[in-house]
Amino acid sequence: MLVTFKTDVGNISMFGSDALQMIKMMGHSEAVPGAILADDVPQALSRLKAALKKKEAAPPSNENDDEDEPVISTAHRGLPLVNLLTDAAAAGCDVMWE
Repeated sequence: MLVTFKTDVGNISMFGSDALQMIKMMGHSEAVPGAILADDVPQALSRLKAALKKKEAAPPSNENDDEDEPVISTAHRGLPLVNLLTDAAAAGCDVMWE
């Protein structure tokens, strides 16, 4: 499953499990579809950044134990969403996901 985050300033898509984790980090239920009103975007962004910073402190683990595959941290996976929320906050627009 893919989840697409949509704003007036751009869109991004993430794998479902990663997107649901990010939505929860922003302080929302893992419901899809969902939305954040423009006034609430800065607070959601702040929560996401704080949660990703905590995750960054923990060493990444390779859940599949496949040594040939690179390990990508949750903090790195969250960067596109952080950038989208930053742009949405600056533009004062809502964020929706489906």
